[in-house]
Amino acid sequence: MTLLEPIREQAEKDLGIKLEYDVNDGPAAQQKAATQPQSWDLYDQWFNSVKIVWASGNAAPIDINRIQEWDKISPMPKEGKLTPEANEGDGDAPFRILYVQPDNTLGSNPTEQISMLPLTFNVDSFGYRSDLVDEEDVDSWAILFNPKYKGKIGLYSDPSTGLMDLALGAQAAGLATFQNIGNMTREEIDTIMEILIEQKRAGQFRAFWNSFDESVNLMASGEVVVESMWSPAVTALQVRDVPVVYASPKEGYRGWYGGMMLNKNASGKVLDACYEYLNWWLNGWAGAVVARQGYYFCIPENVKAHLSQADWDYWYDGKPAAEDLLDPFGSVVAKAGSVRDGGDLVTRVSNIAVWNSVMDEHQYLVTKWNEFLAS
Repeated sequence: MTLLEPIREQAEKDLGIKLEYDVNDGPAAQQKAATQPQSWDLYDQWFNSVKIVWASGNAAPIDINRIQEWDKISPMPKEGKLTPEANEGDGDAPFRILYVQPDNTLGSNPTEQISMLPLTFNVDSFGYRSDLVDEEDVDSWAILFNPKYKGKIGLYSDPSTGLMDLALGAQAAGLATFQNIGNMTREEIDTIMEILIEQKRAGQFRAFWNSFDESVNLMASGEVVVESMWSPAVTALQVRDVPVVYASPKEGYRGWYGGMMLNKNASGKVLDACYEYLNWWLNGWAGAVVARQGYYFCIPENVKAHLSQADWDYWYDGKPAAEDLLDPFGSVVAKAGSVRDGGDLVTRVSNIAVWNSVMDEHQYLVTKWNEFLAS
């Protein structure tokens, strides 16, 4: 998503430093950050991993006085929403774990130290084959449990993210209720797992994907017709003329925010280089690269300066593509005349039901999730 070669090459050119990317999947990256502090200087991932890395003691606070454009970062990660009417959403919204408090805990009370520099974000939902799914079924997460699509449902195998989607679906379908989907109790985890195991044994779910390519192939083949998906996977299919639509569920999206954390052992020239790289990211060039994958950036005005008008209109303003648009590697990612599913930035991020989260009962959840996958 952000550890892309064009970004690394441009940063090295602009800053005169040497960068080495170490790309891992989510759980592997979290484990490495927590158990191998000598292996990284900056940790680039999602806010829902902040609590794991911070609890390990391997991260240092980022001094916002060394972040040149801190004041230009949008209110969403700082205060919880872009507009007063927007939903804050349950779970690990960035503002809830952004600021380092005097006792070294993380919270929403503003200080001059932060846990992670917020950079990129988006909202996720499910994709569906519009040629194989009835239109009246696609406005709700409840579709994941609709018997009409038994054996045709694809899910993300990550326990945190995968469970969020299923919990939203179970609640929408009237199968369960949760006080806070982003931070379930053990009893609530047990309840949803009983439902999931029963549904899995009945054949409701077809497959669990681990990678971007797997999710694309499952949908392209028709093996699944409804699937938890990432935005770029949907656009990749649309360019191939596979009739996939990214849903805008009435219950709200699942939101995520990405950024970078600083290693506590970084010092001297390495520490200076880390801050140079963080500040370089904020100038918007890298944000424009990830925009062409469908992701938003923390300082939209800086990104706009590095995007064509056609790109900006499509990705941020929700307007029809004025021309064929290209991804960071030069392939067509949106055809002329197409419109981004879900609308413009404000519309999409104003309806977040829950953020990707690491629950207080995370370890218990992982154990129960593995039991579910093995059932």
